[in-house]
Amino acid sequence: MASLFQTKIEYLTGVGPEWGALLRGELGIDTFEDLIHHYPLRYQDCSQIHKIAALQPNMPYVQLRGTILDIKPSQAGRQKLQVRLKDDTGVITLLWLRGISWISEKLKLGAVYTVHGKPSFDSYNYEINLIHPEIEVFNPNQKEDLCLRPSYASTEKLKKEYLNSKAIATLQRRLLQKAADHITETLPEALRKQYKLITKAEALHHIHFPKDTAALLQARRRLKFEELFYQQLQCLQLKKVRLAKQQGQPFTNTSLLHAFYQQGLPFQLTGAQKRVVTEIYNDLRKDQQMNRLLQGDVGSGKTMVAFLSMLICVGNGSQAAMMAPTELLAEQHYRVLQELAQPLGITVGLLTGAIKQKRRSELLAALHEGKLQILVGTHALISDSVSYHNLGLAIIDEQHRFGVRQRAQLCAKNLAYPPHVLAMSATPIPRSLAMTFYGDLDVSVIDEMPAGRKPIKTMHAYDAQRLRVFELLRKQIVAGRQVYIVYPLIEESETLDYKNLIDGYESMCRAFPEFPVGIVHGRMYAVDKEYEMQRFIKGETKLMVSTTVIEVGVDIPNATVMVIENAERFGLAQLHQLRGRVGRSSEQAYCVLMTRDKLNPISKERIQAMVRTTDGFEIADVDLKLRGPGDLLGVQQSGALDFKIADLAQDGKIIQAAREAAQRMLQEDPDLAQPHHGVVKKALEHLSGDGVAWGVG
Repeated sequence: MASLFQTKIEYLTGVGPEWGALLRGELGIDTFEDLIHHYPLRYQDCSQIHKIAALQPNMPYVQLRGTILDIKPSQAGRQKLQVRLKDDTGVITLLWLRGISWISEKLKLGAVYTVHGKPSFDSYNYEINLIHPEIEVFNPNQKEDLCLRPSYASTEKLKKEYLNSKAIATLQRRLLQKAADHITETLPEALRKQYKLITKAEALHHIHFPKDTAALLQARRRLKFEELFYQQLQCLQLKKVRLAKQQGQPFTNTSLLHAFYQQGLPFQLTGAQKRVVTEIYNDLRKDQQMNRLLQGDVGSGKTMVAFLSMLICVGNGSQAAMMAPTELLAEQHYRVLQELAQPLGITVGLLTGAIKQKRRSELLAALHEGKLQILVGTHALISDSVSYHNLGLAIIDEQHRFGVRQRAQLCAKNLAYPPHVLAMSATPIPRSLAMTFYGDLDVSVIDEMPAGRKPIKTMHAYDAQRLRVFELLRKQIVAGRQVYIVYPLIEESETLDYKNLIDGYESMCRAFPEFPVGIVHGRMYAVDKEYEMQRFIKGETKLMVSTTVIEVGVDIPNATVMVIENAERFGLAQLHQLRGRVGRSSEQAYCVLMTRDKLNPISKERIQAMVRTTDGFEIADVDLKLRGPGDLLGVQQSGALDFKIADLAQDGKIIQAAREAAQRMLQEDPDLAQPHHGVVKKALEHLSGDGVAWGVG
């Protein structure tokens, strides 16, 4: 990477130490490279001015122009700023719940403003409003040089220091001018011509400042292809190395596994679980390293399969480790595995960031000496201080939240023989993409639910049918069951969503005065959250009002009803994950999707898909079909696997093209030794240092 792009962000003209510290702390922008890859969240179509009277609640981001009629500042005890904007067709309310003093300073009665935001419906006042819109004084003499203006992620703290989207765009423009001669190509010319891709320099310019929609499409396609091409190259090279050096510990002794069977399983294994355990054992008994992905729907019994795999490993004198993405999920696995392992005399430990130093030291010593046989934890498992006696099996849960490199770091914990790897995922990935994307892994699928489980009955209810829903809840609670009520918490309007959550909690307390009601959300202290969850686990509270913090890691068999409020605001995959929190016993479970009375066609189709099927893979296929190529003017960056712009759910065709290109290149030139592949080799070397594959100059 050229030194220019490694330059600290404060040295860019106009930034300085104070803004530099803010950008680093708030957005993780440390260098010029980080800034240029801080892509826009969306683009404002400056060529179109919408009329207030024509707005609908489910429209994407719109641009309005009008005069400010009045400004109502926050009232006592409540942070809120209401502004009414008028055009020649009507009046709309603009609402701010954060950054009020900063916004207030900018506004003047009677002045004309250009406003950009997403219409939403205020169910209390029965009117459409814009929450936290972008607003600026209209200057009729200012010529707009772009029809698509970039809108960047910012924070309230940044905005207070005048580092809003517009300021970030100014910094991007300065950087692109400064970097113009330093961005060199990272894809061979022949490859670019074959796939009709623009240059890297053109792509970076047009992703930030597209001259039109066609230029934006080309930029996105180029950057997605490149990101996926290098991801696939890494995948294929990893598989090549694994196949060449694939020596592993053979585990042939199954006595511990049989001992567990003989003492009686807690429940009968499904045919799918038995099939997958056999596939895993066939891998483990070879002297080659296993590298397998286990896909299974929520509640399909992946943890039991993982434990049976651990028994094979421990029964052969080796150790097993399970890495989960969150402390909550790691703790859940620890409790389950400890309960299963204790009768067999197997030692299980938990290692997360929350473990106190004394306990941590004891754990690490026992692990190094081989006295600790199974270790469960978070990223802490790959810390430099963690030393295994003989790590034979590495299990990675929610594998999509970890990159190839983190898998490799865990594998590097045994230098003599790389441990066998079992990566697990409950996130449904369309079958058409799984083999392509996880190209360095063999794939097993648990496609059957545990015996005795009844399919979850999913129902769609409108707000007007709420009393009927309450009847269902009361019947279930009287029968001794428990209920979740989940509210969305979306960053864009977090304060308003939080208000809805609290209002919902109070509403449940009024509707069910005879039953204890609990509440859990992300703003609570961890100790308070744990206290509330323990009360629910013990059955002391009957209704749990929460945000999506209960999406993963919570297993309460007695909870039989999941009510999801504002279900139209959730993604299909998230709805499916939430639904999987119930139906974890032999009792009939219910999922109620509550929505407002009017839904747009796409929202209606998504809700209907949830009602129609509980098959996660079918849900994933529907999601892929409905999302299609994505909303061009509103696609957010994907966080999965640290992608900057590519999205697994949306970019199936690009993934396949990138994989074919990578396969062909490695077949023709396995070591990338040919001169015209020099740029690829150089970019891969940069990637190995945790960078992004792009130009050096």
